[in-house]
Amino acid sequence: MTLKTFRSLPLLAGAWLLGAALCAGAATPSAPAWARGIEGQRQADLGDGTFLNPILAGDHPDPSVLRDGDDYYLTLSSFDAYPGLPLWHSRDLVNWQPLGHAITTSVGSIWAPDLVRHEGRHYIYFPGRTDVGRSNYVVWADDIRGPWSEPVDLRLPDHIDPGHAVGEDGKRYLFLSGGDYVQLSDDGLSTVGEVKHVYDGWRYPEQWMVESYSQEGPKITRHGGWYYMITAVGGTAGPPTGHMVIVARSRSIHGPWENDPNNPVVRTESRAEQWWSRGHATLIEDGAGQWWMMYHGYENGFWTLGRQALLDPVEWTEDGWFVAKGGDLGRPLPKPAGESIGRHGMALSDDFSGGRLGHQWAFYQPGPDEMDRIAFEDGALVLQGKGSVPRDASPLTAIAGDRAYQVEVEMEIEPGAVGGALLFYSDRLYAGLGSNGEDFIMHRYGEERPASLRPGKGGRLWLRLTHDHHVLTIHHSRDGRTWEKYGVQMEVSGYHHNTVGKFLSLRPGIYAAGDGRVRFHDFRYRALD
Repeated sequence: MTLKTFRSLPLLAGAWLLGAALCAGAATPSAPAWARGIEGQRQADLGDGTFLNPILAGDHPDPSVLRDGDDYYLTLSSFDAYPGLPLWHSRDLVNWQPLGHAITTSVGSIWAPDLVRHEGRHYIYFPGRTDVGRSNYVVWADDIRGPWSEPVDLRLPDHIDPGHAVGEDGKRYLFLSGGDYVQLSDDGLSTVGEVKHVYDGWRYPEQWMVESYSQEGPKITRHGGWYYMITAVGGTAGPPTGHMVIVARSRSIHGPWENDPNNPVVRTESRAEQWWSRGHATLIEDGAGQWWMMYHGYENGFWTLGRQALLDPVEWTEDGWFVAKGGDLGRPLPKPAGESIGRHGMALSDDFSGGRLGHQWAFYQPGPDEMDRIAFEDGALVLQGKGSVPRDASPLTAIAGDRAYQVEVEMEIEPGAVGGALLFYSDRLYAGLGSNGEDFIMHRYGEERPASLRPGKGGRLWLRLTHDHHVLTIHHSRDGRTWEKYGVQMEVSGYHHNTVGKFLSLRPGIYAAGDGRVRFHDFRYRALD
């Protein structure tokens, strides 16, 4: 997008200004005292038998949790990032470690998945959306750690957010957005018969401030002789008070479904709360018989971090419904039962000595042969240039969960290539700095200044990005010791979904464009608060 085109879009500019104003003007609560883990990253476990949300800081939306004995496994929406469908492991629902990813073959933007285990085999059901079409897919594996199958198209183009269930008849079913469902084959890899409508949903009062009705995210749990269907309505982003958790139940998988008289079970009632747009829940029981919901929400004033994974305790009532007991999740809560399996999270820093792409990295909108761009040589990630600027270069990005952080990277830029470091939201919004080894190109608002760089003869360069509560400051160095501040600082609070859509987050990343290659050394991340 050129500067002229950008200025010709007053609605987009207005949305950006509104997003920035909302973030700046929000009644942000005083900062809770999180524990600090790897690289100083925020950690929920406070070490005293309590935890403070978020469970997974940063962009971890639409969590689907599977319990298998003493172990819990988790996957999430990965949208335009590949490898996709990240997998996490825990034994206490609070401390999580990465296992890898379940998909590398792109089927488009991956929305809310459902991770299940049926007769010893693991399945992930999920929607995939491209510019030319969409459907729902399934991948499967006998071992949760893989290998996972190639995606199988279920040929369901009119729905999103599939949720797996087994009926009282022993048959498998897939619940879908809008209150529909369809029977699955016994192997779970195709559908049987037509999609049917089974549930009309629950309607909130018209005067509530929400984005849209958007009945989605059905998750089915069997408990006490009832099937419980948990759905989300109100729209995932938009006004902070929109998203919510809705419950219905039925004696039969085929209905009729009755709504909880206390709906919504969870809703952000005021923009002054710590967590906005809370919803899209999975119900899970811990080893001590305590029940929990895991869902997502935006942090007050930090839409840029995406939807973060939250954990809320649940209490069953005498009439067979349940209530959420965590309040607005702005204070520490007692931990679930179970022992930690080790340090929570993962390092975002990478010295590229492992000879493979680390779990923290994913390409944005990769092509079919994107991994062919990568090589590892002498402790460096060698990335072949693609496109001319970040929007068409498929940057490598990592999910950051801190409100302030700093990244550094060393680059050896070959002749004809451009290398850089970014805060990247999407092909429409990003900020950072690139270089051909001699001259710089500034990225701001998803535009370039100058509009392009001529091919250079290459060179060595260090870049440092400091992202401090929505303000980006850039330094560069020719020797890794003496740093020079770049002459433009950028305010990036408007780089989020309510500005340009896509349900993503603003992420630190690196890119290589042009005809040559860029060798990246020693990417470093550290949290600042």
